[in-house]
Amino acid sequence: MLEKILLPIAGELKEVEEDFERRLGSRVPLVTEIAKHLVLSGGKRIRPALMILSARLCGYRGKGYIPLAGAIELIHTATLLHDDVVDNAEMRRGNPTANILWGNVASVLVGDFLLSRAFSMMVEAKDLRVLEVMAETTTLLAEGETFELTKTADLSLSEEEYLEMVAQKTASLMSASARIGAILAKASKEQEEALATFGLKLGIAFQLVDDCLDYIGKEEALGKKVGSDIKEGKVTLPLIWTLGRCSSEEKGFIRDTLLEVDPDLERIRGVVDLVHQYGGISYTFKRAQEFVAEAKLCLSSFPDRPEKSTLMELADYLLSRDS
Repeated sequence: MLEKILLPIAGELKEVEEDFERRLGSRVPLVTEIAKHLVLSGGKRIRPALMILSARLCGYRGKGYIPLAGAIELIHTATLLHDDVVDNAEMRRGNPTANILWGNVASVLVGDFLLSRAFSMMVEAKDLRVLEVMAETTTLLAEGETFELTKTADLSLSEEEYLEMVAQKTASLMSASARIGAILAKASKEQEEALATFGLKLGIAFQLVDDCLDYIGKEEALGKKVGSDIKEGKVTLPLIWTLGRCSSEEKGFIRDTLLEVDPDLERIRGVVDLVHQYGGISYTFKRAQEFVAEAKLCLSSFPDRPEKSTLMELADYLLSRDS
């Protein structure tokens, strides 16, 4: 379905893909091997698509998006590498994670390589504004990830705090993708802010749907085990909603499960059942729908063009995806 939605920019996305694949090479063979394992193992390429569509919507017809969209995807991939180390993850996109195959040290170092390569690609744009945006965004990413770590198994985490964390660790990169597209097109400040907000709202919705899928998704589609967030001690919105409504005994069960180093399947299923029982999934999905609706409103001032329609379809797709 996503491939069909992005068909109008398939050629541009192919150019981006070919360019950043070419840049994965290193004088150290292990760096190349791990980098290609991550980047070429799949991925939706939503962030590059956001950049291209935003630039095109604002009238840009050049090729400056090629290194920049590739840089965004490399930054995203680097964060996934680091996340998997922090979370002790075993599977991503249906494949063994790099930390399982090559170890934590190599994974972290290759993540650093991808970040360095990404900033080298951004320098090619010779646009200080783009570098400012990405410097701010990578800071937000790091802060969001660190805040999430400090809130592991923290049952006091509020919805407001959680959404702020999501805005940093997930949505900030989508927002930056759309903003840079506007910058490339030399769009007005109003258009730039509208697209950046569109990306931010879309990114929050994306994460909220992810939160739901961790409880209700199919493992073969997700490429990881259902209940991974529980196993990793992550308190996400479905659980925050449930904690505000369950009994003290049930809250104790949830707390003990999150604090276990390796909770068994029965305990994980027990938490999943409670989230279903108290409507955590339906509430989170409702909030995702609200964020998508808010995102679409951000495009109301733009003329009706094919790129606008594609962005609207992309927003709807994020609500219906199963992985």
